[in-house]
Amino acid sequence: MLAKRIIPCLDVSGGRVVKGVKFVDLRDAGDPVELASYYDKEGADELTFLDITASAEKRYIMIDIVRNVAEKVFIPFTVGGGINDIDTINEILKSGADKVSINTAAVKDPEFIKKASEKFGSQCIVVAIDAKRNSDLSAEQAGKPSWEVYVNGGRTPTGLDALEWAKKAEGLGAGEILLTSMDRDGTKEGYDIELTKAISGGVKIPVIASGGAGTMEHVYEALTRGKADAALLASCLHYCEFRINELKGYLTRKGIPVRL
Repeated sequence: MLAKRIIPCLDVSGGRVVKGVKFVDLRDAGDPVELASYYDKEGADELTFLDITASAEKRYIMIDIVRNVAEKVFIPFTVGGGINDIDTINEILKSGADKVSINTAAVKDPEFIKKASEKFGSQCIVVAIDAKRNSDLSAEQAGKPSWEVYVNGGRTPTGLDALEWAKKAEGLGAGEILLTSMDRDGTKEGYDIELTKAISGGVKIPVIASGGAGTMEHVYEALTRGKADAALLASCLHYCEFRINELKGYLTRKGIPVRL
């Protein structure tokens, strides 16, 4: 079995790392360059940097921060936020990132996934999916919940079914899915296991679970019951509720393969 990955997430707005609950009520969590360097030393397997207001503000990601972070870390580094053309991907990768995460632009123009993966390789292209559970009680009662895809930093519903969109993104060349439960984001109540399992079971590419981690057990559940290949964490690491080495030790004792 491949080692499961632990990935701290740096949500950046206005040049600072922030964290909110369900994509709102953001509060400051520190300097992105300092946090990136800290997590690199702490034993993170990868880092994800998301400029969370870039798409909504219709601007490009802050390249200077990307470059500064890339100079400080020696682990794979994914960058997302406001990426909507090949030239921007090229600039981000040249600035030191290993992968890019695309969301809003991919939904608006699915062929962008194909063009990007053909140009840079599917291993560089992560499709981020922000999903919110549909409130259809009959479907829930029948054991068939569904989730809608949102874009523009969780502000805009699209009408797209998350599972169908994940399958389409895979077919177009996405190398990975970064899956965030909007219902659980920042709540520390645990990942949406049903959502994570549905997407992981529906595609063959790796799925990164995101949204809701509050305890080490939540991470274990996402990697086992949710069938995720990696877990993204923010609040519980930023505010030092546990450290990466503690989490990896816990997962190892539970029989989960991780890089120590």
